[in-house]
Amino acid sequence: MKVAGLFAGVGGLELGLHRAGHDTLVFSEIWDPAGAVLERRFGGVPNVGDVASLKSLPADVDLMTAGFPCQDLSQAGKTAGIRGRKSGLVSHVFRLIDRSRPKWVLLENVSFMLRLDAGSAMTRLVSEFEQRGYRWAYRVVNSLSFLPHRRARVFFLASLEGDPADVLLVDDAEPAEPQTNLRSHAHGFYWTEGTRGLGWGPDCIPTLKNGSTIGIPSPPAILLTNGEIVTPDIRDAERLQGLPADWTKPAAQVTRASFRWSLVGNAVSTPVAAWIGKRLVKPGQFDPARDGAAVVKGNWPKAARSDGEVRREVMISEFPKWAKRESLQDFLRHQPNLLSVRATAGFLSRIEKSSLRFVPGFKDKVRAHLEHVRAIDSFVEPSRLLVAAE
Repeated sequence: MKVAGLFAGVGGLELGLHRAGHDTLVFSEIWDPAGAVLERRFGGVPNVGDVASLKSLPADVDLMTAGFPCQDLSQAGKTAGIRGRKSGLVSHVFRLIDRSRPKWVLLENVSFMLRLDAGSAMTRLVSEFEQRGYRWAYRVVNSLSFLPHRRARVFFLASLEGDPADVLLVDDAEPAEPQTNLRSHAHGFYWTEGTRGLGWGPDCIPTLKNGSTIGIPSPPAILLTNGEIVTPDIRDAERLQGLPADWTKPAAQVTRASFRWSLVGNAVSTPVAAWIGKRLVKPGQFDPARDGAAVVKGNWPKAARSDGEVRREVMISEFPKWAKRESLQDFLRHQPNLLSVRATAGFLSRIEKSSLRFVPGFKDKVRAHLEHVRAIDSFVEPSRLLVAAE
């Protein structure tokens, strides 16, 4: 298919589609650091910048993609809803559909949109597509299907000519999650939390975040089997999204290098996009036995479809595949950063006051790491220590 990528970011979605044989004809991405990455990595594909300046799609576009801004839909964001200043930009998707009538449309966003404001965001999306004669299906897909990165996102597919359920709602796998302990496997968590949650991930990292608006990164921590607590190098963070190492390096030519974390945190996991791309080439056949009850307005499940008349829940997991993968610790290729004295002490203070339940021995590991970094603080190169933000 010929693709138009709106709100393209660093092109994670389009890169996955390219790996499945599709070609991108045009991008729309307004943020200069992301645009620098697109220019370097997709040389020759024009970027029109602001989506508002795109009057129509190229005539031969088959598939329009849009990872439209999630800030107003995210649980970690302002939760202003789909009509918020950022997420409301999805209105340009409908404007371009009305002008160009692409045969297929693929959207990606945070799974919290299913619950925010009684599901009004998803209600608006499906209503807009139904009014325009599109069939649709969506599914929450977890990047853990392919990588040691737990990241649940909604993928919404609509079509004028095919059944999106034959693409999104055919493959289903049972996750083969390992039995882990602190000695056998690395565990990911967020060192910036500790009071209400951790984002604890056995043999995986929790969802990569996009950091602050001024470029202060917020990488997850990883407790290694040797007891060290580290944060991944940016190149491994890229790889945990399925991007090649240093994919976002061109952004450092136009902004601070720390903004690369925002670019990676906002990216679409490339292996998920590649799976969808392959199914677009060779659709399966949806099994109606997966159909559940009709969807009650505002109560959106993790997967659903429309047969053109009725909106129905679909009984399917977040895991279309369960790819063989290295353990998280073996996956890391680049020297990680030790979590600093300051960051570790702050985290330890929070978890010691918290009523959360922790894996046995975890607090002891944090205390031991604090002693470890205190002991080496005056000898280790500063670049190995992550300096906690104020």
